[in-house]
This record gives sequence, structure tokens and C-alpha cells, in this order.
Amino acid sequence: MQVPAPFEYDRATSVEEALSLLERLGPEARVIAGGHSLLPMMKLRLAAPEHLIDVNDLTELDYVREEGDELRIGALSRHRELLESELLGARFPIFHDAERVIADPVVRNRGTIGGALCQADPAEDLSAVCAAVHAKAVIRGSGGERVVEMRDFHLGPYETAVGDAELLVELRLPLRERAGSAYEKVERRAGDWAVAAAGTAVWLEDGTIADAGVGLAAVGSRAVHAEGAEAALRGEEPSEELFEEAARRAAEDSSPTDDQRGPADYKRHLAAELTKRALRRAVERARG
Repeated sequence: MQVPAPFEYDRATSVEEALSLLERLGPEARVIAGGHSLLPMMKLRLAAPEHLIDVNDLTELDYVREEGDELRIGALSRHRELLESELLGARFPIFHDAERVIADPVVRNRGTIGGALCQADPAEDLSAVCAAVHAKAVIRGSGGERVVEMRDFHLGPYETAVGDAELLVELRLPLRERAGSAYEKVERRAGDWAVAAAGTAVWLEDGTIADAGVGLAAVGSRAVHAEGAEAALRGEEPSEELFEEAARRAAEDSSPTDDQRGPADYKRHLAAELTKRALRRAVERARG
């Protein structure tokens, strides 16, 4: 039986207490909520934190709500809650698309959006989703809050902009009219990590794409923000030819490697095809 290395355990009852513990315990402390990413790594001794800080009691970080021109998601919101949120489904259906293909009900009942993003696995679904919808991450430390664009949040595989004594507390999604979004994924079996996946968002104005977002998963060393594809879409009228060009640029923005899920060329092909499919559905949804 695989067991983790010994560790100390604390349970925080507020964000302030969690931050205080992180500051006092130093870089060998890790935060745990659902634990579906961290605990398997600990069992394999790929991670060996000296302290675990349980944040499951931080109900102040569990919400989905509109505030002004933003939709805000607390970092402790569970996958199941995101899937069941009518507000999120109406404003950003891409989340419902993705949550339906994330793991299984057991994982969705416990796993959180904050934990998924902070794990920073290159094949993680919600990182691509958040990149597509131009989300911003709110990171809090003892000195206050800072807001980070998603393109700057993931620094590399399993590495984020969240510091040792900081917490990801919220995601902020810009709300605009005539918006549509969609997520497409290829997996070897239901609930598996992606072979490749693409999330897209479009905002229409006078029949053209005023702005767009494209995020890819499992086709690079971190979640890929396909800026070349986005640039191709802006200011253009939706068409199959435009989707083809954006898909081609998305594939160019990707950098997959050969592994047990398939060869790099196949993944690059999927990045293009899934981007195209997601764009079709996003535009359909924007048109209502």
C-alpha cells in the first residue's frame, strides 16, 4: 500500500487564519480542500509537504454570483456546484460543458475550482475554460489582494503565481452581451484526463466578433492561451473559413509531446479540430 510521508495537520476556519498558518509554517505547508490532486501525489511521494492546512470550513469562498459587470466564483466552489449553477450555465455555458466531462460524481462532489487551477496540471480542464473566458484570479495575502490575468496565472507545469503565503480566493469573469462559449474534449474513457481539449468564447457586435478567447488543455507544458487564434477572430464575421484559420493558429500555438495518450501530431490535429467545433457552438450560443 502506498502511503504519504508523515505530515502535520491544521484546519483553518477563516481566510485570515489560513493565511496566518501559511505565513507561520512557510513553504513546506500546502493547502488542501478536495484533495483529489494532492493526495495521490503524496501517496506516490511526488509531493511531501510537512504541513497540510485544511480549508474546507472556509464557506466564505463558496459562491457564484453577479457583481456589477462581473460574474464571481469563490475558489472553494465545488465542481458539482458549478455544474448545477443556473446563473453560470446561462452566462458561461462553457463551464457546464467542461464540468460534465470532469472525472466522476465522487470527484465533482469534493473537488474545487481553486484546487483544480492551483494544481496547474497541463491537462486540467478548467484552466483552459478560464483562459477562454478571460477570467482573472484574485490572490490574497497578509498584505492584501492582487488580481492576475489567467494568462499570467500559470507559470509552468504545477506552478502558479500564488505565493507560499497566499491563497487563490476568487475568479472574476467579465460579463458582456451577445456572448457565447463552448468546450470540446477528447478523452480515452469517460472522466479521464484530456488527450486534447479546447475552450472558446466569443462576443458579437453588429454581426462580427468583437472579442474572442481560446484556451487549450493537454497540448503544452501548461494551459495554452491561444493568442494567435484570438487575433485571427477579432473584428471578423463568423464563417467556416474563419474558424479554419483560427483552428490552424490554435494548433500552431500548441506544443504537445508524444506520450501514452497519443503522438504529438495527433494532439495538434485535435487542437485544431476541437477549436473549430467549439467556435461553431460558441457562435451559435452568442446568436441565441
